[in-house]
Amino acid sequence: MAPTAPIPRRSLLKAAAVAGAAAQFSWALGRDGARAADAGAAAADRPVSVGWLEDGGAGAAPGSTFGVPWPRGVHPAGTAFALATEGGAAVPVQTWPTAYWPDGTLKWTAHAVGGATADAERFTLAAGTPAAPATKVTVTETRTTVTVDTGVIKAVIGKDGRALVRSVTRGTTPIATDGRLVLLRQGELDDDGGHGGRGSAAWERFDGEISGAKTEQDGPVRAVVRLDGKHRKGSRSWLPFSVRLYFYAGAESFRMVHTLTYDGDQRAGRTTGDFIRGLGVRFTVPMRDAAYDRHIRIAGEGDGFLTEAVKGITGLRRDPGAPIRTAQVRGERLPDPATWDQRVTTRLAAIPTWGDYTLAQLSADGFTLRKRTKPGHGWIAAGGGGRAGGFGYVGGVSGGLSFGLRDFWRRHPAQLDIRGAAGDAAEVTLWLWSPEAPPMDLRFYHDGMGQNTYPEQLEGLNITYEDYEPGFGTPYGIARTSELMFWANAATPSASSLVAQNAAVRTPPQLAASPEDLSGAGVFGGLFAPVDRSTPARARIEDQLDFLFTYYKDQAEQRRWYGFWDYGDIMHTYDEDRHQWRYDVGGYAWDNSELSPDLWLWYAYLRSGRGDIFRFAEALTRHTGEVDVYHLGEWAGLGTRHGVQHFADSAKQQRISTAVYRRPYYYLTADERVGDLMHALVDSDETFLVLDPLRKVRTEPYEPDRNALSIGFGTDWSGLAAAWLTEWERGGPKAAKAEARLRSTMETIAAQPNGFVQGSGLYDLDTGDFAVAERPVVNVSHLSAMFGLVEMCAELIGLIDLPEFENAWLDYCRYFNATKAEQQARYGTDFGSLLLFQGHSRQDAYAAARLNDDQLAARAWRKFYDSDGYTAAMVWDKTPLAGPDVLEPGYENLRINSNETALFGLAAIQNLALVGDRITP
Repeated sequence: MAPTAPIPRRSLLKAAAVAGAAAQFSWALGRDGARAADAGAAAADRPVSVGWLEDGGAGAAPGSTFGVPWPRGVHPAGTAFALATEGGAAVPVQTWPTAYWPDGTLKWTAHAVGGATADAERFTLAAGTPAAPATKVTVTETRTTVTVDTGVIKAVIGKDGRALVRSVTRGTTPIATDGRLVLLRQGELDDDGGHGGRGSAAWERFDGEISGAKTEQDGPVRAVVRLDGKHRKGSRSWLPFSVRLYFYAGAESFRMVHTLTYDGDQRAGRTTGDFIRGLGVRFTVPMRDAAYDRHIRIAGEGDGFLTEAVKGITGLRRDPGAPIRTAQVRGERLPDPATWDQRVTTRLAAIPTWGDYTLAQLSADGFTLRKRTKPGHGWIAAGGGGRAGGFGYVGGVSGGLSFGLRDFWRRHPAQLDIRGAAGDAAEVTLWLWSPEAPPMDLRFYHDGMGQNTYPEQLEGLNITYEDYEPGFGTPYGIARTSELMFWANAATPSASSLVAQNAAVRTPPQLAASPEDLSGAGVFGGLFAPVDRSTPARARIEDQLDFLFTYYKDQAEQRRWYGFWDYGDIMHTYDEDRHQWRYDVGGYAWDNSELSPDLWLWYAYLRSGRGDIFRFAEALTRHTGEVDVYHLGEWAGLGTRHGVQHFADSAKQQRISTAVYRRPYYYLTADERVGDLMHALVDSDETFLVLDPLRKVRTEPYEPDRNALSIGFGTDWSGLAAAWLTEWERGGPKAAKAEARLRSTMETIAAQPNGFVQGSGLYDLDTGDFAVAERPVVNVSHLSAMFGLVEMCAELIGLIDLPEFENAWLDYCRYFNATKAEQQARYGTDFGSLLLFQGHSRQDAYAAARLNDDQLAARAWRKFYDSDGYTAAMVWDKTPLAGPDVLEPGYENLRINSNETALFGLAAIQNLALVGDRITP
């Protein structure tokens, strides 16, 4: 039974010194300075183990950037780090800090290595002098350009104009020029789909125009250049872009991370607006070699390739000679045609040159490939298949460009174009949105008839579980990030080199620290521990966790959760009658981070080190941080609740945009784009002036007062706190403000008559304080703690010594799952009807670990096994599905839904970490 009185400060201080929790979690759960110092000193001499996420090493990638956490007090700011292979060979590495502990020591560091690490599987990282690369990447700037030299290739990057990459050379050989962004806009839709309608509307072409350039890193191992701008035609500029170019020492390739933010006009009920017909990245590739020495390579499915020359001499009626034919297929330079069979040599002009190729991937399951000689002539089919790699090569024996778009088929409709390969220069376009697909239609999907007033909208919510409101289902301000790779080859690559390049596009090699090192550093609140199957009870939970992850991975494939705007997200709820997820039923459709599946997946990765979990979580983070959140307009900084379209629901909230979902990916990879997303949220408390989250149920007039804004201590404050914590520990430009906001809100939440149980407070935007209420109120929701509040409080209690705040949080943890009688005895009234007890069992576990309370630990496991989530008696089966019941064969489990999955996963992982030594059979 839980205690029925507030926890006095002296008990908290005593509990902090109790060694009841597992030793590896003392960082997060203990406040004893001597113990922390001892642990830090012990950790200081131990190097971190780093390995590749998947087999194959660096492969053809230019390099890898990875993050490593450090226990508090171990490494001072400015510490240098050295990387070595398991055999002791020094590996050049570039290091920079990404987070600091409150005492100023390093919390997270990022490290970049070049592609020369391909042959090593594991490495050790420790404080020391880093090895210098044999060839450094260097950056030089002029008023109009940035030039990056990797030692193998040189790229000239524009600071203005339309050419992002003005040229790429290898030695003295130009490989590519005029790298630019292209956009096709269609102003009118044919809503009949071409069946008796008005026909195709006119297209307009816009070109990307740079408005700003910044060198973010300049070597010696890694250089990063950021370019920002909009697409322009004439006097109109729209569709903002942000592009980062990544270069590594000694690399023959570079990486591009491209972000677009939609700021067009698409309104429901209208056929006119800003419809994207094509969106791409285009390069010009000089063609120097004879037509028979020019080569096209386009990846199909798996390791398959179209392997052709612009002027092919294979399959002719007259044979130029077997060695010559073989050499051409291999991409090797052919001997002088004078040495060929002269019946071929004298008739070379009769052999057609194929200058244009197109591979279109308009669905997740099919691509078509065709070619033609030149414009004005017909296309012929050149093949097709299921899922193309999104990779190709154009050039000749004297050099050429390889290019690739990651998640090509998963982010359909996509397309690769090669044009003019028979002329002096070819054009390569990687279409992020294929111009052969229908225009990008982001109009709101239904008309909301009969839902013009708030009461009517609330009634609709009770029917479809979707919070509809006119004008709120807008895509204005959502974003999408894509990743591309380019190689400047000295010659036509061999088949094995092309396979390696294609693999690097599909799955960019990623280095990662071990689960033991990740958990031992005490980051993310110490709420996870390495996978442990040492007892039957532990093994059973691990099997359940594995089943759930595999189920969702399989469902993504079986249900085709793919597409440009959709890939990465999961669905919310299953429809057992249709044997289908409720993809078309209001708020039951796309999940949009409801109840923290992002955190479940990242904690699952942190404790396991599994590459498949990392990639699934990575795709989810890329999606939810971009598509489900507004980055422009009045709702910038807010996310959208789950729905049929990712932006459809009228609930725009902090709980979706929260930085707590992005933090793991950022710290594990140092991804700058995700860093941008989190930094943009620092001032998102200002959004409470713009949108009243309680507007549909509020009875009194609402006039927002910047000095008295009603903000909840749960889903609202946890989102704000995550942004402030991240900015503070990163040492960003608003770190001082962020720290002050954290401390002031923590202090004034703790000062409330009922702490977190008070539910909300009046927040002052100018001071960062909550007004202390005059009387106690009990206002508890089952959702308050389920969107990152548990994780934020665990981190903040471990970072900021504020016993009153800890007291308030531990009271909330102890009493949510308590009996109504216990709640009544403590607060004078019970908490009312609540849900999600299994998810809240991790709060019992946290309090048990902090207080060394066996009764709370027992309650944690009781609520975990037998409450309202997945119970101990649940059957984890797979029921086969086949036609005519479903569109595609597969399997189902009618008991599984995403809310319970996320909370089960988080509760299992955190309970095992916190009170796993007291697990019940």
